[in-house]
Amino acid sequence: MLYQSDSRSVSNFELKAINALDDRRLYRGLKSLFLEYCSNSSIHGIKYFACKRRTVFEKIWWIAVFFLSLYGCGRLIQNIYHKWDQTPVIVSFNEKSTPIWQIPFPAVTICPETKALAKYLNITTSYYMLTNTTEEDMDELIFNRLRAVAQVCDAHIFQDKPLNQTFDRDCVDWLRNVSVSASDMLMMCSWRNNVSACDNFFTETLTEEGVCYTFNSLGADDLLRQEVLHEDYTYVTANKSSPQWTLETGYKDDADIDTYPLRVLGAGARGGLNILLSLYEYDLDFLCRGPVQGFKVLLHSSSEYPQVSKQYFRVPLHQEVIISIKPQIITTSDGLRHYAPHRRQCYFNHERRLKYFQVYTQQNCKLECITNYTLNLCKCVKFSMPRDSQTEVCGASQIECYNDAEDRLTAEEVRYSVGKRNNQPSKCDCLPACTSVQYDAEISQADFDWKNLFRSFKQPINEYPGIQLARLKIYFKEAQFITSKRSELYGVTDFLANCGGLLGLFMGVSLLSLAEIIYFCSIRPFTILRMNRIKHSHQPNVLPFAPPVFEIEKPKDN
Repeated sequence: MLYQSDSRSVSNFELKAINALDDRRLYRGLKSLFLEYCSNSSIHGIKYFACKRRTVFEKIWWIAVFFLSLYGCGRLIQNIYHKWDQTPVIVSFNEKSTPIWQIPFPAVTICPETKALAKYLNITTSYYMLTNTTEEDMDELIFNRLRAVAQVCDAHIFQDKPLNQTFDRDCVDWLRNVSVSASDMLMMCSWRNNVSACDNFFTETLTEEGVCYTFNSLGADDLLRQEVLHEDYTYVTANKSSPQWTLETGYKDDADIDTYPLRVLGAGARGGLNILLSLYEYDLDFLCRGPVQGFKVLLHSSSEYPQVSKQYFRVPLHQEVIISIKPQIITTSDGLRHYAPHRRQCYFNHERRLKYFQVYTQQNCKLECITNYTLNLCKCVKFSMPRDSQTEVCGASQIECYNDAEDRLTAEEVRYSVGKRNNQPSKCDCLPACTSVQYDAEISQADFDWKNLFRSFKQPINEYPGIQLARLKIYFKEAQFITSKRSELYGVTDFLANCGGLLGLFMGVSLLSLAEIIYFCSIRPFTILRMNRIKHSHQPNVLPFAPPVFEIEKPKDN
């Protein structure tokens, strides 16, 4: 008699057999797919991997050569990627020269070394009076003026003096009250060979050197964010607008030749700026600013707020100083606009919004950064720093604090530059502007014998008792100059071309070879699987393994 085994045991056995068969089919399918790819691949060397006529040694040799080529190609592509990622920008000379009438004449800021007129404050006398007496014994007006002027004198002069003033919002008013006026300092001006009153060209500017006077600077509405600044005093008195010029785009095509900011028509002294400067001997003070008397002069972009103490040249008394300008301009190609600022190493104006300035320049950014750092350290800012209505102005007793803040910030920026690999954050992050203008100067100097000049013209010298004169001439050296331009060193096209060249050299790989790999890894397996399913769907459903039938005999009767 026949008995079938337990149905549950048979089902498990069948399942295992089916799974084993599926595994063998999967293995054979993958092997068949790999052999098909090796036979049809366009990549060099792969066809030898599965060639039946090759010995095992030959196959191993070709596999080793293939992976060595792959390694060498990968290392070279890695080098190209690092170059593309880290140095994507090159600064080169522009193809054409630029005429000087396409750029503004530099802004010229002039600061007198005389910080107070003697009729308002004798600095030397007041200094020794403060040393030998107490604050209560000094006249209050003189003491307040002295504390204000102390902030524009050499820092070490008043270092140990009892100035006793933490905050002083009236500091600028005191300075303006005692400083040299524009009419006293600017005696005669000539622009583009036309003599005119200096008041037509120069406006008052508040700098760290005190009250200075600037030629050809942007107006306050175009340079500063007036809605953010306080209303205690003004930084720039210039009110001329410049709708026909921006730092990034330059002058508009329909801009008039006399549009603001001013520009010259040609090179040479006749087309530049000539200034006759004057001070009076009885106003000179050698304690506040040291032994060199005269003027500090700064050339800067019209869109840049002047920081005279950073870089300047001197115009001594009884000297004629001639400055021949060679402009340096760096622009940025439109191909770099989609790059991140730190990759191209510059900011466009819309990418970095400054709190107090309308125009982004590196110097404006640094000034704002120093201001913020000083505020955090000293709880106040220097009178010349931009601030809002909630920020206090440092008094005379805080001179050491805000000077120390600038030194600390400089040291931290240096440490950041040295330790960039440690990803230390920069406090300022003041990259150059993508369009920047600098004015390099060649300076010559000679004695200015103005007394004999007066005698030659039969002008009475005694009409200006104690006057001390100096003359300054500024002009462009050449009518045209070469600009520099940031552009792509390695763009995406160059990177792909270099990678393709290396892949072709080492392995014979092209774009279609990569498409081949994708095809055999994705489309081809699914196609084979679909064909197998269609094939099996037309065959009868037969179990791949029939369960065994066991025959068991009955025991015989005795």
